[in-house]
Amino acid sequence: MFLTDAEIAELCAPLQQPAAQIRFLRASGLTVTVKPNGRPAVVRSHAELVLSGAAPAAPQNPVAKPETTAAAPRPNVDGFMQLVRKRRKE
Repeated sequence: MFLTDAEIAELCAPLQQPAAQIRFLRASGLTVTVKPNGRPAVVRSHAELVLSGAAPAAPQNPVAKPETTAAAPRPNVDGFMQLVRKRRKE
């Protein structure tokens, strides 16, 4: 199911620190999760797919990204200043 610590160490040699191994594996295109002990965890089937050079399959349920809208509305500074001046006169 997951690569063993020994297999990960072999892939990442000579790196020994878990943080360095995680950076290396992610830079290699692998999806890495971090175990509670801080060591990397890589799904075996994903590693085999990526390391074999095959094109990864598209995600089953891609997350829809929100559409970008026009610039956010800006406050009416001139109108606010007119209101403040009008209240000061009263």
